[in-house]
Amino acid sequence: MIKLTFCLHRLPHLSRDEFQTYWRENHAPLVAKHAKTLGIARYVQVHALTHDFNGVMRASRDAPDMYDGIAEIYFESWDALFEAGQNEGNAEAGAALLEDERKFIDLPRSPLWFNEEHVIID
Repeated sequence: MIKLTFCLHRLPHLSRDEFQTYWRENHAPLVAKHAKTLGIARYVQVHALTHDFNGVMRASRDAPDMYDGIAEIYFESWDALFEAGQNEGNAEAGAALLEDERKFIDLPRSPLWFNEEHVIID
């Protein structure tokens, strides 16, 4: 499996709760609607918890502010990803997701990259 990891910062005018609610209730159904066209095999949202202990953890490592969430988008393989790029409606589906992302994600502050997992403890 190939995974696209997308570390999300919310737009400044949104609270974390507003961001996560929109992401879960509005954006997730849009991803599900376009999953087959885009070749998405699995989609996981990882929502950051608002807890004082997060500050303790960051301080212990001199770490930057946390993300508001992480999206994990899985594809069966590189071939499957590239083949999906030829699907009818693929460009429109990708554009629809990007248009929606602009409503709640601070895109310039939200890195994304392709990767593969190496499970150490399962």
